[in-house]
Amino acid sequence: MHDPAVRRSEQNLAWLLPFTLLVLAVVAVPLRIFDEQGLPRYNDLKRELAEVDAVNERLRREVRNLDRDVRLLRADPAAIERIARDELGMIRDGELIFQFDE
Repeated sequence: MHDPAVRRSEQNLAWLLPFTLLVLAVVAVPLRIFDEQGLPRYNDLKRELAEVDAVNERLRREVRNLDRDVRLLRADPAAIERIARDELGMIRDGELIFQFDE
């Protein structure tokens, strides 16, 4: 049979290993969380992701608006004329332009 001293040593080891791992976890986890690569970095990345998402949404809206403008320019002559007048300053033959100082 087994020696009682060996058996007692095995029982102590069986109890000591989980306890040591628990103490190590209790000490190491907070150190990792509050390390500069831990929770502060996570919060910074989360804030950066929110900013990038907001920029992406703004760009999606802008692309939708530009797509709508392209469809109008391909199909609507009045839209082409409006852009030519408003953005390019073009006029029709025979029209006069009056400029006023503000």
